[in-house]
Amino acid sequence: MSHPLDNPVRAALLGPQAHLAEGHGAVLRFPPDVCPFLGLPDEPDLAAWHDAAHLLGPGALILYTLDATPPPGWEVNDIGAGVQMIDVSMRAAPDPEAVRLTAADVPEMLDLVARAKPGPFLPRTIEMGTYLGIRQGGTLVAMAGERMHPPGWTEISAVCTDPAQRGQGLAGRLVRAVAAGIRARGERPFLHTLADNTNAIRLYERLGFEIRRTVAFRAVRIPVGAPAPRPSEADEPVA
Repeated sequence: MSHPLDNPVRAALLGPQAHLAEGHGAVLRFPPDVCPFLGLPDEPDLAAWHDAAHLLGPGALILYTLDATPPPGWEVNDIGAGVQMIDVSMRAAPDPEAVRLTAADVPEMLDLVARAKPGPFLPRTIEMGTYLGIRQGGTLVAMAGERMHPPGWTEISAVCTDPAQRGQGLAGRLVRAVAAGIRARGERPFLHTLADNTNAIRLYERLGFEIRRTVAFRAVRIPVGAPAPRPSEADEPVA
């Protein structure tokens, strides 16, 4: 069996986050306003790509992290090389200034994400787990939270600080605080970042993460007129 972190999107959707899963044939996804990544099989065949076309629809954009090539004629854009990092020695601890963010805070969270650009965060991403924030003068200036939950693991995501408030160590404090909650459940933190984000990688290494593997973040556009799967394929349950 593959490691849960080799295909964390699918592992999460088949496991702890199955309540969020939408699927067709061999393919799973989160609701589009929750998380943009698609849960493809480890080695998707042509039928799996056709299932993705049926699930998302012509012209839709597929985001995935597998080393997998779509059918000819599908537009491929490499977002960039990334790294997957796992906690090996972090001093996880709650933070007295960190507050739990709720659905009422989402407009502020989206505004912070627009300024800090940590990666995908959507109107319902907060449903994926616990998100913590730090406020200064009543304004949300930093946050971090939980995204994918493969069995035994939880991804730390949306780690960001308002550009005007950087250099205070807020991101590191929030990562340790989020990690404390993950460890309290008996799980282990992991995260992803772009390989050229050397500042983030250095921060995470100082916190106690190490690189487990490299990943390729890819975006594929489903062409208009992509063939639909055969009915026998479409009706098969996800395994």
